[in-house]
Amino acid sequence: MLKEFKTFILRGNVVDMAVGIIIGSAFGAIVNALVDYVIMPPIGLLLGKVDFSNLFVILKEGAVPGPYASLAQAQEVGAVALSYGLFINTLISFLIIAFVIFLLIRAVNRMQRPEPAAPAEPAFTCPYCFSEINKEATRCAFCTSELR
Repeated sequence: MLKEFKTFILRGNVVDMAVGIIIGSAFGAIVNALVDYVIMPPIGLLLGKVDFSNLFVILKEGAVPGPYASLAQAQEVGAVALSYGLFINTLISFLIIAFVIFLLIRAVNRMQRPEPAAPAEPAFTCPYCFSEINKEATRCAFCTSELR
């Protein structure tokens, strides 16, 4: 059983999948940092010094009545909050990841395009039916006339 497991793990596609998952999670962390620390602060500044991670609506107050200065404070006292700011951050992260994946797939598709077909053999016109035929033909493929 252990030998079968070792064979399964060392198959190429399993290793490739594991590498992809690890790189994907690292890329996700980079994108989250980009959104949280680079993209959202200027947007928040433009919208009046808003920190999107602290945008929330209290659905039910906790043990200590509000108002709450931050989402963390509301959660500490057991308040039920709708955290739409964190959703906006996650949505922007998703859009960035989707765009990068789109660019990656587009680049892979460009690399996999088949090379242009070789130019067709030069053709000439049959003197009897005026069809285009290969210059090395001895008979016309359309009217079967014998060619010189």
